[in-house]
Amino acid sequence: MIRHLLLVLIFIISVAAPSYAQPAISPSPYFTFGKGLGIISPDSLFLLNIRFRMQNRAAFTTVSDEDLSIDRVEARVRRLRLRFDGYLYNPRLTYLIQLAFTRGDMDWDDTNFPNVIRDAMVIYAVNSHFSIGLGQTKLPGNRQRVNSSGDLQLADRSIVNSTFNVDRDFGAQVYYNNTIDKFYYVLRGAISSGEGRNVTSSDKGLAYTGRVELLPLGKFTNGGDYFEGDLAREKKPKLSVGATWSGNYNTLRTGGQLGKSLYSPRDMKTVMLDVLYKHKGFALATEFLKRTSPDPITTNTAGDKRFIYVGHGENYQASYLMKNDFELVTRYSAVTPSEEITDLEEQIKQYTFGMNKYIRGHRIKLQWDLTYEKNIWLKPVDDNLNRWQVRFQVEAGI
Repeated sequence: MIRHLLLVLIFIISVAAPSYAQPAISPSPYFTFGKGLGIISPDSLFLLNIRFRMQNRAAFTTVSDEDLSIDRVEARVRRLRLRFDGYLYNPRLTYLIQLAFTRGDMDWDDTNFPNVIRDAMVIYAVNSHFSIGLGQTKLPGNRQRVNSSGDLQLADRSIVNSTFNVDRDFGAQVYYNNTIDKFYYVLRGAISSGEGRNVTSSDKGLAYTGRVELLPLGKFTNGGDYFEGDLAREKKPKLSVGATWSGNYNTLRTGGQLGKSLYSPRDMKTVMLDVLYKHKGFALATEFLKRTSPDPITTNTAGDKRFIYVGHGENYQASYLMKNDFELVTRYSAVTPSEEITDLEEQIKQYTFGMNKYIRGHRIKLQWDLTYEKNIWLKPVDDNLNRWQVRFQVEAGI
């Protein structure tokens, strides 16, 4: 029923789209446009914009909260990406290409091949409000996921995001935004393969994703609803409330578009709610995500189990940016498994405090954070474990 309503919504928007004006939508709604190194052809029919960014990270995790000796060390280039965007022959026809070059960024451990292509999208702007696109890019999921990983306040996204997000997929997407007086709203929809990045073939089951964002106090400055922290120092309060529904049918992976292969296909549904508030250097972001599946556990002939993580997660993040571009951040995150998998997964809670120094906004910054993690078994399967983690990261890019 919901997927049929989504199709009707897409049709109505496409029919009701007003006449063309200069497009205001970027090659992807979750990336800023017009920065980096730009090249334009002499006849102005082709624009190429080039960017790169890297994240270099060192992290240490203790054995427990009582034994502070080092259990794990992370010392690596977390992300190294190259991005190209621009337009082809007409400013209405834009493209986005993004490549990844580190092992973790290519999902090598789950896919067992170098998954280099992150984004490959062609988008046509019908007018300044309405665009349609085809290709591979982020689905319109939870707010923290659609924010670029280069625009985060802490070294990485929360455990809520990593457990429940819908990530990237190949398919068709529609984007629509408009205002009613000062009330700004955004509608996004996608019909995609449901199998994630760079899959050579898919089954008959597809994924359907729809998102609504309501901004009753008007637009954020410089697209501030798509980067963390109030770097724009909003002079007036700004608020965004978002909701996403995603249904992935006959999926073959534990996270739908992410994770290891299941032993047999399953259906899953994910609901996401988020709120963002910014004013005078203060920012507050909250998220609630919930995933369900009628039969989440799959088993092979040897008795091994692979399963969809069904349950819910909540994330609360607050920050204050000082006038010297030094920022304090705090975050609480928790993921809780549903009854069906409590003998396979524990509840995880994280309490994080971080400090940032912005040298050139999110493009060049220094990040440090400290996390206290609690792993709690809701059934007496294993001992509970509490531990500390400290991370330092340098972000550099254009």
